[in-house]
Amino acid sequence: MSRHFGQIRQNGYVVRDIEAAMRHWTEVLGVGPFFYIERVPVEDFHYGGAPSDVDVSIALSNSGPLQIELIQPRNEAPSLWRDFLEAGHEGLQHVAYWTETMDEELARIAERGIEIGQSGNIGENGRFVYLSTESHPGTVVEVSEVSGAKGRFFQHIARAAETWDGTEPVRRI
Repeated sequence: MSRHFGQIRQNGYVVRDIEAAMRHWTEVLGVGPFFYIERVPVEDFHYGGAPSDVDVSIALSNSGPLQIELIQPRNEAPSLWRDFLEAGHEGLQHVAYWTETMDEELARIAERGIEIGQSGNIGENGRFVYLSTESHPGTVVEVSEVSGAKGRFFQHIARAAETWDGTEPVRRI
């Protein structure tokens, strides 16, 4: 448990081939089902404070209370995900903490003087920020708002994983 952010709720893996990554997680590790969004409708995305026209695929599942996120950038738009791959990495890129009080979280982050590396929004109450906390690969911190539709979707994913019998390992959205 982080004394700054609370419980880690998600591990985010940046991959070059999301289809292969989903197969590995479902077939080798037995984690699933994955809810796959081939083109995520990210709004108001900023990287380093500047707008960026990011195109990204995401797949989500749970292993117990921990959400597994697979991310594949689909274009060359600047992002921390693209930076991670261009540095020769693939795999765990960030850990995420969830909040229902995003404005308060953002104020605490600003008080601590932590810079935001990238930010965006996915639908109703779906803001996210990635903090500039990486001192070695895999240590970026994401803070993700989960008070609306996104939070309900995350609950649905967790429930599906609890009873998953191995059928329909990838559920396209």
